[in-house]
Amino acid sequence: MTCRPGENGDMGLIVRTIARTTIPLIGIFGAYIVSHGHLTPGGGFQGGATIAGAGILFLIAFGLGEMKKHYSKSLYSALEGIGGLAFLGVAMLGIGTAFFYNTLWHSGPVLNGKPGTLLSAGFLPIMNLAVGLKVFTGLVSALAAIALWRRWKE
Repeated sequence: MTCRPGENGDMGLIVRTIARTTIPLIGIFGAYIVSHGHLTPGGGFQGGATIAGAGILFLIAFGLGEMKKHYSKSLYSALEGIGGLAFLGVAMLGIGTAFFYNTLWHSGPVLNGKPGTLLSAGFLPIMNLAVGLKVFTGLVSALAAIALWRRWKE
């Protein structure tokens, strides 16, 4: 026996209202963690997991029926692949010198920002974006698959 407060498996009005308010804030905070991962504690994995928390909150608050309307398996699979390929592509650019050699850092004064600024880390922000995209799409896809499997088992 499963506990389903709403008739479609969604939560009550208060939970859905709070979720509508907090889901964008969680996404913004996760994007901040991803984009500033080379300057502050955090990075691609932590930010991707935070953004995935917004997707998981959506699933919990609104139920599987509403999630199926907004979730595209092929889109999330493609985005996860793009994240993985971007990470490998960045790592392979410096292969003449070393794997993950930071060629962007040595490419001139335009991309060499002052230390401690957003453009001061070369490939690290790009790597963080790729990892964040891969982690976000992978976690949301895994939770959607688990929810679909549990629904199928009933």
